[in-house]
Amino acid sequence: MLETLISDAFLIDPEPYEDERGFFSRIFCSEEFAKKGLSPLIVQINNSKSRSAKTLRGLHYQLPPFEETKLVRCIHGSLFDVVLDIRENSPTYGRWIGEILSSHNRRMMYVPKGCAHGFMTLTEDTEVIYFVSEAYSQSHERGIRYNDSAFNIQWPYEAEVISERDKTHPDFIKEQ
Repeated sequence: MLETLISDAFLIDPEPYEDERGFFSRIFCSEEFAKKGLSPLIVQINNSKSRSAKTLRGLHYQLPPFEETKLVRCIHGSLFDVVLDIRENSPTYGRWIGEILSSHNRRMMYVPKGCAHGFMTLTEDTEVIYFVSEAYSQSHERGIRYNDSAFNIQWPYEAEVISERDKTHPDFIKEQ
């Protein structure tokens, strides 16, 4: 587990056990997560596939009591994964990180509750799974526009495919 510049966000590199057949690795163990202070709760597993490179999804988050912890893994292709800290009492409030997750490096991103999350695909046919600690609640879902000047996220490319909803999120304003 590697610390990042965002408080409580981690990169996780599964440890493969290899032999002549290939490899085996655990990508999640509730006991190990709990020992390291990470949320061991998984309520939902989501899967998305983006047909085109330079597809941007996010930035998404949910309000309490449906704040989500996410464990994100790219299972096909490659993406630039972004975590934005919007936790007012966090020492890294307002900061973001971006890391490449790919089917080749098998790296995972642990996104803590209270952070917004999004990604841009770097290859065609990129597929992602993410394990989520809370059920989806449409009334608690919020978004931050990917190019909000308050955060100045440096995406690797100009987005070519983005939903109308993600394109038109308002400027970030702290929820009361």
